[in-house]
Amino acid sequence: MSSSTARPSTHAEKRSSGLGTGAATSDHSRAATSASTSRPRTTAASVKDPGGGGGGSSSNSFRPESRTDRDAHRPQAASPPISSSYGTSQAHKRTASGNPRQTSRSVEERRTEKVQVTTRETLVSRTRSPDRRSGPSSRGGADGLKQPQPPPQQQQRPPEPKGKEPLIEKPPQAPWDPEATLLSHTSAPLASRISIPPLASSAPPDLQPTPLHDLSLDVQEAVILEDLLFVLMGFEGQYIRFAKGYNPYEERDRLSGPQWRILPGLDPSLQDLTQSMLRMATHYMALETFVDVQSREEFGSVNHALCASIRKLLQEYLVMISQLEAQFLTNDTFTLHVLNVHTLPTGHMMSQIYALAHDLLKRNALLDDETDESSDSADDFDHILEQLRDGGDLVPGNMTGKKICKGGVVLGLITKRLESMSGDPASRTLLTALLRDASRPYMAMLNEWLHHGGINDPHSEFLVKEQRSIRRERLEQDYTDEYWERRYTIRDHDVPPQLEAVKDKVLLAGKYLNVVRECGGVDVSLQVRDVPTSFDDSRFLDNVNNAYAHANESLMQLLLTTHALPARLRSLKHYFFLDPSDYFSYFLELGTSELRKPVKSVNTGKLQSLLDLVLRQPGSIVALDPFKEDVKVEMNEITLTKSLQRVVNITGIEQGESLQPLTNQPVDNDKNASGFTSLQLDYAVPFPVSLVISRKTVWRYQALFRYLLSLRHLESQLSATWQTHTNGIVWAHRSSSRNLEIWKRRVWTLRARMLVFVQQLLYFCTAEVIEPNWQSLMSRLREKDAGVTSSAQDGTATAKAAGSGGAPGLTRTVDELMQDHVDFLDTCLKECMLTNSKLLRIHSKLMQTCTIFATYTNWLSRELEKADPDLTGTVKPPNMTDEQWKQFQAVRSQKAGADSQASGSTSATDDKAKDEAARISELFDVIRKWENNFSRHLQILLDALNHYAATETVVLLSLCARLSTANQGTEYAGLRNDDDVVV
Repeated sequence: MSSSTARPSTHAEKRSSGLGTGAATSDHSRAATSASTSRPRTTAASVKDPGGGGGGSSSNSFRPESRTDRDAHRPQAASPPISSSYGTSQAHKRTASGNPRQTSRSVEERRTEKVQVTTRETLVSRTRSPDRRSGPSSRGGADGLKQPQPPPQQQQRPPEPKGKEPLIEKPPQAPWDPEATLLSHTSAPLASRISIPPLASSAPPDLQPTPLHDLSLDVQEAVILEDLLFVLMGFEGQYIRFAKGYNPYEERDRLSGPQWRILPGLDPSLQDLTQSMLRMATHYMALETFVDVQSREEFGSVNHALCASIRKLLQEYLVMISQLEAQFLTNDTFTLHVLNVHTLPTGHMMSQIYALAHDLLKRNALLDDETDESSDSADDFDHILEQLRDGGDLVPGNMTGKKICKGGVVLGLITKRLESMSGDPASRTLLTALLRDASRPYMAMLNEWLHHGGINDPHSEFLVKEQRSIRRERLEQDYTDEYWERRYTIRDHDVPPQLEAVKDKVLLAGKYLNVVRECGGVDVSLQVRDVPTSFDDSRFLDNVNNAYAHANESLMQLLLTTHALPARLRSLKHYFFLDPSDYFSYFLELGTSELRKPVKSVNTGKLQSLLDLVLRQPGSIVALDPFKEDVKVEMNEITLTKSLQRVVNITGIEQGESLQPLTNQPVDNDKNASGFTSLQLDYAVPFPVSLVISRKTVWRYQALFRYLLSLRHLESQLSATWQTHTNGIVWAHRSSSRNLEIWKRRVWTLRARMLVFVQQLLYFCTAEVIEPNWQSLMSRLREKDAGVTSSAQDGTATAKAAGSGGAPGLTRTVDELMQDHVDFLDTCLKECMLTNSKLLRIHSKLMQTCTIFATYTNWLSRELEKADPDLTGTVKPPNMTDEQWKQFQAVRSQKAGADSQASGSTSATDDKAKDEAARISELFDVIRKWENNFSRHLQILLDALNHYAATETVVLLSLCARLSTANQGTEYAGLRNDDDVVV
């Protein structure tokens, strides 16, 4: 290789050069310090040796060919002696910087008597490889890393005189032969795969340069300039090397960037200027490693785009270094100060990128600043569980609690830094360009979500997270609205600042379109055109608003028009709210024999057949219902009160929107449950109407239905009791005993009070709670329906107008419709006293008292007959007609036959032995207990209703006024003590 070969002029040559800079030899030192004559610039390169060997043993012989090699192969004439004055001639600097002239060989011959130089020449001549030294030396590539060939003068040196001591007794040193190798592939496709060059400090002593204090000021500036051009590309120079604490094989050190040290002896006037420029070299090396690391697959597409943008800036940086190298080689006035002036703007740019990269690396825990052990907290376990849910493996690499900084977090860091540097025009321009490039893949995902309802997020960096395990097939068993509320959620900590104000719109727009797409309403093959591709586009917010309005309109049209949501809701009202109830009363009459059985003995199939028969009965309003096939009969072995208390004990009255069946709790079935108390209806709803009429809302419908059914059934029982009291001979007969007549009137009064209580409660729930709330829901639904219809007919209500509030029909959204439906049901449950545990307990006791009273009507009739002296004898009472007496005798004979088979002949004898007064007294005790029980609990209910009407639900005042009539005239009328209020 020619002795004038210089530094690499491109980044690729720099990569292939391996070590990059060797050390200058002693020949270089003698050539730099002993020259005494000036020389024209045309002879800056030495004459190439005909034998193929290089010129001097300068460190430049290790470097690939530079732009000056075009002169290196030209035959040069003998040059006049070099003047001892270096002056400002750039030719002098190039000579002093390591390109020795041909005229310096005579000086070398005069000083070969030095033992150090002779020893070096002898060792090289004995250990050189003929195969390697034969022929001209190749330039660049791997051979550029081999040890340089000795000069021809040293190869043809005559043997030492016999009188001198031989210098070959020392063992020969192994040749320093560094080689470049290829590293293994990583997930970063453009990462450098060239091995790291060896440190300059590890080079043999004979390759170390001349100390700086032995060089003049001009020569120092020349060698420092040459070193800086290498250092600015990330390679050590002869005099500028890595600090001792820096390990290039450690990724953390390379990400932080190396600290540099200048060999001692440099003039102070050059020291400070050189140190200031070395910061740019530190930033360049750190950014080069940052790009390689952050380009790995796991860091996401936003980091990849940011690294591509930084890589483009680093390429421009290398172009600038090449231009500075050309100036160094051709311009006589190029000095260290000129280099500093040229690199100031680029140094500022590099410092800004380095600061941004440093923040990202700290967030990724790749630097020492974030390696504390405080991260071992509950968040770590949440992160590990999230990785497992997303399909990750529980391997040591994934066990770290640190999340990778990607996606919206990266954009947020760039935006935050852009805001803090807004006063610096250069930094603002740079960071704006980086933000624009980094946000392009994010905007591509955003546009796909907004306009197609799909998520293309392989690295989990988009603000909307999709749970693919939640599918719409689970809607039939989903009591928590998991599909709608949890399939698509927002990553609150990963939202870019630009989307923080509209993140809810972004989420809903994609969710709406996703539903429409699953129903075949979105053509995903169409390419979205004319949409913003970066955050700095002025149409960015308009794009979100327009997409949101269009998606809302599409789904609303699908629900209200295509799938007839209003008709579905009216159908639910017919079946679950018993409006009208004529068909259901007929169904209860037909199924009475089956519904009286214990719940485990009820034939559900038979009841389903009876219901289908009733629903198809001509003349009924439900016969015209197109959705009657979706109604099913089922049995719930858990009583309504227990089911509601299980929910209310956890959610409370203020969280009605969270009411849901707790399927994970142990089931405590009611052993006395019958078909009447366990009957409930189910309703099958197809997708996408199942989003509005979900299992969570159907459960609310079922709770209200069971409550209304219990009131209806109790009303029918009390009505049957009234018929018994009216038509029964035992009750209709006017007894001669005054006490019995008083007792019968007390029974009739208690039955009337119970019937008033049940009827008033049923009327309140249907006419004052369900119906007004239903009308309110329908009015809001008609507003939405009218808005969608007008928009569809007009065709001019564009999404843009909707996004800006221009279309009045689209001011309400599908989520508001769903929330209105849930609020309607929760309000009904709350105002029907089904969300308060205290009211539930009081109501349960009152209902139980009424049920026991209605059930024991026949027992009371038998006891009354036994206690009435007119009915125990065989003589017709004077106040009874003959027809009544014959009917009574027939009934008594039937009862006597049944009693004789059941209890034998002794029971009749025992009954006759009892005193009639004792019987009447016992009857009075029984009715007194029922009266006290019913009146006391009714008054407690009234006091509780007064309290909750004043504090929570004012509509309960109406019920309180209605029920107070059932307790008038009793000893419990009016306000009670606090002890009575407590249940």
